Amino acid sequence: MKRLPFEKEEIAVLAQAIVVSEEVISNFYKISTSEWKRYRYDIQSLSNLDEDEVTDEAFAQIRRYLRRPGEKTRGSESGDFFKICIQDHVINMAVERDKEIGLFPLTAYIVTHELIHVVRFAKFVQRFDSTAFEQSAEEKRVHALTYGLLQKTRIQGLPEVLSAFKDCRMMENFI
Repeated sequence: MKRLPFEKEEIAVLAQAIVVSEEVISNFYKISTSEWKRYRYDIQSLSNLDEDEVTDEAFAQIRRYLRRPGEKTRGSESGDFFKICIQDHVINMAVERDKEIGLFPLTAYIVTHELIHVVRFAKFVQRFDSTAFEQSAEEKRVHALTYGLLQKTRIQGLPEVLSAFKDCRMMENFI
């Protein structure tokens, strides 16, 4: 599989999807702008990922670090940092394969889904380091939450994405 990163226009679409997703999550979980700082995460696409952050089997991969990679912290600063690794090549393959699926609604779905995980991990609703069985159950819960939240959102092409992935159970890998 060729691992081509998003082009400039596609990065702009992803950035829009992130804004929409953060707003949806903020409204659902009642997270203020200042509270978002508590949720230590970053979203990066393929061109900004290390080799071990890339997969060919999922739309995204959530990596957990003790701190932001490359960042020096004081000893008193601890806590998990989550990196949502967007797999551009896998997403583009899905968009190319299914002409009903648009890049914006698909990335909005993926980012919303991943941010729900981040919030649930940060609030200790779900443990990151869980068994395969627990991860599967968590994936079903997050998929249902994502579906419910986005079903109410008016994004052109989103009904097609929701329909295409309604039975999907694994969106990403947890590492």
